[in-house]
Amino acid sequence: MEKRTLLAIALSILVLVAYSYFFQPSPVQKQAAPTLAKQAASEIKPQEAKQALPSVQLPVPAETKGQDIIIETDLYKAVFTTEGAVIKSWELKKYKNKNGMPVSLLSQSKGIPPLAILLEGKDRDLPQKLIYRADSNNLLLAGKGDAKGELTFLYEQEGMLISKKLVFYNNDYKVDLSLNTVNVPAYLLAVGTDFGVFDKEENVHKGPVVLIDSDRSEFDEKLKESKNFTGNIYWIAQEDKYFTAALVPRALPLGASVWKEGDVPQISIKPNQQKQDILLYAGPKEFDRLKALNLKLEHIIDFGWFSIVAMPLFWALKLMYKFIGNYGWVIILVTVIIRIPFIPLMHKSQKTMKKMQELQPRMAEIREKYKKDPQKMQKELMELYKKNKVNPMGGCLPMLLQIPVFIALYNVLLKAIELRGAPFAFWITDLAAKDPYYALPIAMGITMVIQQKMTPSTMDPTQAKIMMFLPIVFTFMFLNFPSGLVIYWLMNNILGIAQQYFVNKSVAAKA
Repeated sequence: MEKRTLLAIALSILVLVAYSYFFQPSPVQKQAAPTLAKQAASEIKPQEAKQALPSVQLPVPAETKGQDIIIETDLYKAVFTTEGAVIKSWELKKYKNKNGMPVSLLSQSKGIPPLAILLEGKDRDLPQKLIYRADSNNLLLAGKGDAKGELTFLYEQEGMLISKKLVFYNNDYKVDLSLNTVNVPAYLLAVGTDFGVFDKEENVHKGPVVLIDSDRSEFDEKLKESKNFTGNIYWIAQEDKYFTAALVPRALPLGASVWKEGDVPQISIKPNQQKQDILLYAGPKEFDRLKALNLKLEHIIDFGWFSIVAMPLFWALKLMYKFIGNYGWVIILVTVIIRIPFIPLMHKSQKTMKKMQELQPRMAEIREKYKKDPQKMQKELMELYKKNKVNPMGGCLPMLLQIPVFIALYNVLLKAIELRGAPFAFWITDLAAKDPYYALPIAMGITMVIQQKMTPSTMDPTQAKIMMFLPIVFTFMFLNFPSGLVIYWLMNNILGIAQQYFVNKSVAAKA
């Protein structure tokens, strides 16, 4: 019984880690909306106007091209265009890609541009083709402390008026948008194709996400039909692991929708009145910065299944970093601290396993003697455990208790942007990236083998051989894991080896 249990526990850990690494959570999908032709984006629908707008003759797009307008702050450089009053590019100055260039949150020139107005009907793309007047050519805020600046786009023709007033802040990634329309048919305001999605290669969610009440619903390229939502919709966004672009209506909208255009999911909002105030956030998923907005936008950071465990770990990491200044050493210290509460349980577990190993010959005799009577065999084994004061499940409990902690810390180290680019020592220059020389995963695999050799076992030779494959599987799986996570696992193994050494020595002395 105890052999199968130990094998099941070991394989369970493998399955849990593999699942969290190789698979993404299934999108949470609400009630379906009418299908839009080849579309899928998230849209927030504010309340409909009480009076129907009079029919209006839609303008004809101008043949002239738009003018680019540059917005530059200490944090980012953005380019808008008067053609459609939309965003053309958005680069983050404080974050670099693999080539040392600024991270671009808008990598595609095709698709729906950010802040595009989409009409509901055959003239959907018309507002993107209109040429707006702008009250400024460029806006330079960089180097001006807490300065802020305004930019207004205005289109007015044939009874139709569209005004987009934007307020930029030098020391923040937020932009205040005041949208005012007159005689404009029902429309959506788009976040934009992949705006906020920098890294499409990461094996985490990337694409549209929406917060309805307290439920975070996310979507990806597997989306097959349009989705429509109602309720308290606080924000919609496009996201990847570390970055996001979000629209946060100041007044709760009537509904939200998601559709797909080509192979790319989109996300948009439908303002609930002629004048609508919306916050645009385009930048890193920094928890403290998002929390300070007081708009529930911090919930875009998802630490997964055990977030109730992950959040205290995340806070502890940040707090210790203020004093230590190196996240690598912080992870090692956190590993030691996490290990402390488990020391008594692990000690008892290891002693139990040692006793079980000593009872192995007697257990083998009972199994052989009563192999044709399983009930009698089980009864005799339980009597043997009771007589020797051994709990066969005692070795499993500490391992089970550590699974939520491991998964929670895994998600923190995987998704916390604070660790992106954070160096440790020597060749480990980014704790959020894999070890370029694979030294840490190999060392971790070696410590797993040592730990298995030192840990008492009641397994038969076949089961023991199967278990010996686990370090190999884990080593290959950890090759591409964040270095910070491998450091945690390696340090945990080293502490386990040290504790097992003293337990074995203590038991041997008593014997």
